Amino acid sequence: MDDTTDKLRGPDGTGATEISARLAELIRTEIAAANGLLPFDRFMDLALYAPGLGYYVAGAVKLGRDGDFVTAPEISPLFGRCLAAQCAEVLERFGGGDLLEFGAGTGTLAVEVLGALEHLDALPGRYLILEPSPDLQERQQTLIRERAPHLAERCAWLTRLPTALRGVILANEVLDAMPVHRFSIRDDGGIDEVFVTERAGDLREVTAPARSPGLADAVGALHAEGLAQAPGYGSEINLRLPPWMKALSPALDTGLVLLVDYGYPRPAYYQPDRTMGTLMCHLRHKAHGDPYTHIGLQDITAHVDFTAVAEAGVAAGFDLAGFTTQANFLIGCGIDRILSEAPDAFELTQGAKQLLLPTIMGERFKVMGLTKGIEEALCGFSIRDLSGRL
Repeated sequence: MDDTTDKLRGPDGTGATEISARLAELIRTEIAAANGLLPFDRFMDLALYAPGLGYYVAGAVKLGRDGDFVTAPEISPLFGRCLAAQCAEVLERFGGGDLLEFGAGTGTLAVEVLGALEHLDALPGRYLILEPSPDLQERQQTLIRERAPHLAERCAWLTRLPTALRGVILANEVLDAMPVHRFSIRDDGGIDEVFVTERAGDLREVTAPARSPGLADAVGALHAEGLAQAPGYGSEINLRLPPWMKALSPALDTGLVLLVDYGYPRPAYYQPDRTMGTLMCHLRHKAHGDPYTHIGLQDITAHVDFTAVAEAGVAAGFDLAGFTTQANFLIGCGIDRILSEAPDAFELTQGAKQLLLPTIMGERFKVMGLTKGIEEALCGFSIRDLSGRL
């Protein structure tokens, strides 16, 4: 473990080495309780969210230059201002409403969205944040008080989903952090599941016939579509997505759920040459494929199957309002106009390029809108709606 990583501290002041050791021991305990075969989704759940120890709930800096990765709100304030334009359009149709942000990171997106909505005279009644990490919650509160103190009273932090909200729910890079199951196809066409086990004190992965409820059926459904069939083919699948959508549905009575993440429609996600899936780890701005190192100190993600998101959303009672690339969405929300009107337009140009260029974020990231009670088209999907590719 390098010196930089070892300087990280948990919420109780514990050093990174000890945090990682405690979490690894917890995982070994669960492996033993699972008769030596822990489903990968449970391993990922513990690595990211184990109370006091997981990556997203311990005290290390995760976002920005001093963290492990950078998200769009940190790259440029234009991202938040464009999302605010979409939010303002929805709130105007309802004569007001509330916003809810999932996992607000550093709080940067909340600050930019609130500031832009104030400029548009379209402030929500409340800006709600559902944040599982006490450490991140504290950082968000501090940033909002520092950069938008007069708007801080509109913000409230939740421990559970609200009910019957009218307005907009924002989820930027939330779905990629949901634990996934992993599978592989045997030479005889059978479906194996990836498990985590312990050998000589080390965490390792092994495969065995799928046993997690619903996994074999879900992979069988991919086979029925002609996908993920070749012997040796391996990938991941998010079985938690339908229950998450079902739980999210009562939270929104009328309005828009806006999902921004990196991913693909299902045919591209499970294309034949993507034989190793999309699982990736991030540590100090370096990406690698080993989830069993730096336990609890690195991010673990998987790309999003947006076809599955749309299916789960519609099944939960939402309407699919649109699906497009991040570049198309930001252009539809008026990024050119917002940039031209900004007093610091020259300084913002480089960030705009990162948000829009196809080789950086413009096409890698996608945006999906799920709605209730909205019949009119949304500006973010006005340039090019790619829903037909799902």
